[in-house]
Amino acid sequence: MQKEEFYTHLCEELRQNQALYPYYKLTYGSPQQQQFRKAYFMQRLSYLEKYLDTTKPLQIWDCGCGYGTTGLFLAMNGIPSTGSSLEYYIDQLENRRQFWQQYGDTSLFTYRYANVFDQTIEPESFDVIIMQDTLHHIEPIQEALPLFYSALKKGGRLILIEENGGCWLKSMMLFLKRGNKKVVEMYDEVLKKKVLMGNENIRSEKQWRQLFEKTPFKLIEDSVSYIRILPPSYYKKRSCDEVVQREQTVWYPKKWFREHFFFGLNMVFEK
Repeated sequence: MQKEEFYTHLCEELRQNQALYPYYKLTYGSPQQQQFRKAYFMQRLSYLEKYLDTTKPLQIWDCGCGYGTTGLFLAMNGIPSTGSSLEYYIDQLENRRQFWQQYGDTSLFTYRYANVFDQTIEPESFDVIIMQDTLHHIEPIQEALPLFYSALKKGGRLILIEENGGCWLKSMMLFLKRGNKKVVEMYDEVLKKKVLMGNENIRSEKQWRQLFEKTPFKLIEDSVSYIRILPPSYYKKRSCDEVVQREQTVWYPKKWFREHFFFGLNMVFEK
């Protein structure tokens, strides 16, 4: 299933299932706001496709799978994956299966409620670990990265899809919301114990580099990608593709600009 078709069905699902809001706001707001969100969503999906070698069977772990959208997209394309999450809304995944089973084999996506540090994962179990808006939540991260490295097969990839912690506007908004308290302790009602959680502890490219340099992981240099800078108003008379093209040709070449103003940051690390 192509991305556009998947997106069309996803919007249909969102209109039917209000429980997925406010996490997904793709069908809310003005037409330009919807196009603004669509462009971001589709760019992230394109990035994921680019760094998944689907010419061979893959063992994929979607760590922090959330509502399971990535796993469902993979399933609609015949690609199996397993997800894990500590989110309270994981119970929505069965409802989502009922919707998506009309388009593909949803049994290809399995999931469980589990803490990274509690899971028993055999070494070299996975070809790919997807970390979408997840790694900034995992603490202590210095202990987590070796676990992910061990879980990957030789040549395996950790695909990091995040908000850009170097973005001045985003960083200011987060500071006003939670101050400098970047790690918090929370009681998990399912696990019946306290767990550490990164409090939207997003990082810049430089900070991610510094963290991973302390591990055997190797960054794929040309995988570093920044996305989204122009506001919804730019979508009033332009298509998603036109706005994205402008972002990537006019603003992206300016290193200081992409590091401090672009909203999204993607990187791939290899074993």
